[in-house]
Amino acid sequence: MSDAEAATVSSGDVDRRLWQQALLITFGAVLLRLIFAALLPLFPDETYYWDWSRHLAGGYFDHPPAIAVLIRAGTWLFASLGLGLSPLAVRFFPVLAGGLASLGATLIARRLGGGAAARIAAVAFAVMPLAASGLVLATPDAPLLAAAAFAMYNVIGALDAPVGSRESLQRWLTAGLFLGLAFSSKYTSILLPVSLLVAILVRPTLRARLREPGPYLACIVATVVFVPVLHWNATHDWISFRFQLQHGLGAPNGSAIKRELDLLGGQLALVSPILFALAAWSVWRALRSASSDVRFTLGVIATGSWAFFAYSALRRPVEANWPAPSYIPAIALLAAGIGMAKNESPTRRWLNAGVALAAAMSAVIYVHSLVPLLPLPARRDPIARSAGWARMTAHVRKARHALGPRTWVGADRYQDVSELAYHLPDHPPTFCVCLSGRHNQYELWPAFPLVARLDDDLVLALDETVGTHDMAARLAPHFARVLRGDAAPLLRGADTVSVRRIWILEGYRGGWPVRGGR
Repeated sequence: MSDAEAATVSSGDVDRRLWQQALLITFGAVLLRLIFAALLPLFPDETYYWDWSRHLAGGYFDHPPAIAVLIRAGTWLFASLGLGLSPLAVRFFPVLAGGLASLGATLIARRLGGGAAARIAAVAFAVMPLAASGLVLATPDAPLLAAAAFAMYNVIGALDAPVGSRESLQRWLTAGLFLGLAFSSKYTSILLPVSLLVAILVRPTLRARLREPGPYLACIVATVVFVPVLHWNATHDWISFRFQLQHGLGAPNGSAIKRELDLLGGQLALVSPILFALAAWSVWRALRSASSDVRFTLGVIATGSWAFFAYSALRRPVEANWPAPSYIPAIALLAAGIGMAKNESPTRRWLNAGVALAAAMSAVIYVHSLVPLLPLPARRDPIARSAGWARMTAHVRKARHALGPRTWVGADRYQDVSELAYHLPDHPPTFCVCLSGRHNQYELWPAFPLVARLDDDLVLALDETVGTHDMAARLAPHFARVLRGDAAPLLRGADTVSVRRIWILEGYRGGWPVRGGR
């Protein structure tokens, strides 16, 4: 064997070893997330999605159905194994989906820069708070990121293949399948194909792709996968589409500068300031790349999501996690750019510092989620939103038990309604007496007047107020008697997050107030 052949074999062995390390890091991160998924109480949005999973449909008021399907699969699996309902049952498949998202990003990085780049991407996704903490939760981001990552991986595979080749066609079709799954996870996934189209149109060397059937067939496949969501929306007055458009692009409200600063601050918190700067630098280099269509395309995809939400923040508040799909191509580009750099190079040193800072931030989040560590009052602590629901529900259970079998339960916010449904032992139907505030999925299911019989009772958990709560006062004409029950604080340890008051409405008389009316 010649020296050149020996060097090639050695290089291949190193690349395989680095890829194996990337897989072990990704697997280890998923295992750690599963442990925390079992330890943390469910947040209100998670119980909301869990309630969706009990009524599987082609869509819901807020989002497409992918998260409900994953939760339903997890609760069914755990019930089949005799393990019952638990936070881990709800989060099991969403956490695995988050692991697939990390795997997809490492695959993209490996394609760009070999095993070294894959290992860097795996480490980055393991330590970034966006993944380390965000992918512990059962939210639509988990299936979105998984589907988007594999859609991007197959798109770059198609772009690397000869135009019109069999391999290109297969890659486009597979990308279309994953794109349809992304559409079925979260509507903002439309930014992926839009950004891809922009890349193809502005890059002369990519325009030849418009002459092959692959991109068009990918769109057809994605649409077929998305048909159940389209059908559900068509039969519900397109309510989900209209809500999301208003949610992100509605009439401006408040200070645009504050919203932009909040968006930037959210990115620095979820990615870490150093990794965010390195990722942005890597995307900028990719956009200026004259030699690589694939890197340019990934740069445009990353920029498309960032740019859209920066525009959206001019009009409405933007949640920090919304641009999350941008970090799949951005981190892959960062990993590929630094993968071959020497350990003593400035970029390597910055990467090491960024990984260390992100790991420290994630560690603080993990510890604080179990034992309050940061000097934050519970009322202002986002993690405290999951605390105290079981104890609060015990007050509702006590009042319900005292009234008898024809007693219903509800609240005036969808978050509270879903937490009650989850924590009550028999997981009964619960009602949102949503006479004001944000519209939600409970308004699309049968309301209390359609289910209850005359003389039925209703127990409500409402915010603590001085005197009679407005909601109880508005419902009073429709019941024989309205009683003020126990105070039911939501506590994290000894610290009060918020306080609910139990209201007991006895003897339903019929009728119901009009939403928004008096």
